[in-house]
Amino acid sequence: MAEVVSVRFRTAGKLYYFDPLDFDIKKGDHVIVETARGMEYGTVIGERREVAEENIVRPLKPIIRIATAEDDEKEADNLAVREDAYKICKEKIAKHGLPMKLVEAEYTFDRKKLMFYFTADNRIDFRELVKDLAAVFKTRIELRQIGVRDEIKLLGGVGMCGREFCCHSYLHEFAPVSIKMAKEQNLSLNPANVSGVCGRLMCCLKNEEETYEELNKTMPGVGDTVKTNDGFNGEVVSINVLRQKVRVVIEIKDEKEIREYNASELYFKKNSKKEREVLSEEDRKALELLEKQEREDILETEREAEEERKEMIGDNASGSERKHYDRKKEGSKSFDNQGKKKERKEWKDGKPDKNKSDKKKGGNNPQQKNGGHYHNNRRESRPRHNGEE
Repeated sequence: MAEVVSVRFRTAGKLYYFDPLDFDIKKGDHVIVETARGMEYGTVIGERREVAEENIVRPLKPIIRIATAEDDEKEADNLAVREDAYKICKEKIAKHGLPMKLVEAEYTFDRKKLMFYFTADNRIDFRELVKDLAAVFKTRIELRQIGVRDEIKLLGGVGMCGREFCCHSYLHEFAPVSIKMAKEQNLSLNPANVSGVCGRLMCCLKNEEETYEELNKTMPGVGDTVKTNDGFNGEVVSINVLRQKVRVVIEIKDEKEIREYNASELYFKKNSKKEREVLSEEDRKALELLEKQEREDILETEREAEEERKEMIGDNASGSERKHYDRKKEGSKSFDNQGKKKERKEWKDGKPDKNKSDKKKGGNNPQQKNGGHYHNNRRESRPRHNGEE
């Protein structure tokens, strides 16, 4: 067991463990910590507590100090300056005509790194943009492509319920959501009613999933035939899951009447295969697309979470954790590493392989296509001392 405090660097952001040392740290205090990307200004979310070793990534970095008044002023200045950085970057994007939407700009606390978050439908070649930005800000530049859910999480807003978005207010990690959750809660399966502003299934469907699953075990479905405790047989026309009330159509002397019963007053056989709502072909396809996007988002979120973890706490994970991560990536080799292996093989005896060298001159070399640089969406640039990129 190790004593830790949880620190967050943005509203509803991911939580990270740090060693509190001998500081008298309380919930809500601002602290200065060192991360893999530099000095950061964070907020303590919980009191000191002990956590099992398997839940900690070693080495556990310590709190450097509790934020002073000067630190608070510097952080406020960083927030103000990043607005100017956002405007400049937006102008540069328009200048280069890149099909990307800038979401947010962010400085590290020590201003040694400036990050820009953007969304785009496809991969973007932004090397020239990075050069322009590095020349303007004279610091390390990083452009990071994010998903639509992360965009809404950063920007915030108000949902159809009238409250602030869950992801922006308290949800620090996205949970998998499915159409089944909407069915369990007896919601209309119209895609417009079960999707949020981001165009994905609403995160709040997950909040009451377990409660509805438990309550639905004792409830019939709409259209089921039931027998009441007063001896009538009838068909269910509506249910109220939270109140455990069921409205049943019964027949008395050739006349139909609707009566309301408690779920405990009915006898029925659960028909789990019965559809509660008939969907149009258009709605069915839209719902299938939402579920497909949901699965893709989960995989993308896991990848981004791993990258963020490496960025914040470094790549010094314990052997077991690194092994676990490598196992997930088994079978996929980086293009860069493959290139290095080929190069070592060619020059093994001090003589390059003539045939392979000739192949590199052809048009199938991706390095040649990209102007001598490997293309990815996390390209960083550091300005040289002579002012050129």
